[in-house]
Formats: sequence, C-alpha cells, structure tokens
Amino acid sequence: MAKYMLMASLKPEAVQGIMKEGGVGRKNYIENFIKEAGGTLESFYYAFGETDVFVVADMPDVPTVTAFAMAVNSSGLVSVKTIPLITPEEVDAATKKRIKYRAPGK
Repeated sequence: MAKYMLMASLKPEAVQGIMKEGGVGRKNYIENFIKEAGGTLESFYYAFGETDVFVVADMPDVPTVTAFAMAVNSSGLVSVKTIPLITPEEVDAATKKRIKYRAPGK
C-alpha cells in the first residue's frame, strides 16, 4: 500500500456539519470511509488556515485514492488535495536510476 496525505478545505456548510456531528464523529466517519476503500487511517488532524483537515492514510492503489478524492470533491462541500508520500527508501531507489534529461534551452 502507498501512503498519501489528504489536505481538505471545508466550505461553511461542511463546518456546520462538523459542528453538528462533532470533530471525533467526523474523524470516525472518515476512518470508516477509508477502511471501506481498503485503506487504513494513520492520522487525522484539524487545523487553522487554508487547509482545515490533514489526513495521512495508506491506500491500496492509485485508482482507489483517486476514487476517494473524487467522491469527496464531488460533494461540493469539501475540496481535497491528494499528495503521495515517498519513503526515504524510495528516494534512495530513485537516486540509483539514471534518466537522461535536457533542461530547456540547453
């Protein structure tokens, strides 16, 4: 499974929903939503600022995390940005690959 950070921005109606069901209630719903998709929740945090919720989850594959993000975004109340997280070991593996690249104008 691959690890992803999901950063969610909430519309006022979504904030009202959280005020109604509670922060823990919403976290539990998201945890079950991820589990039903075949993933596992690692962490869930609320925040101030442009991003209201940070979630780190292991998801089985790219189509699953894409479907997850599409379902959330299609609600119209939450905008989620999905970021794949890369392990140090994966970075080490990448440093061993040689890919030829030419910078623009070179």
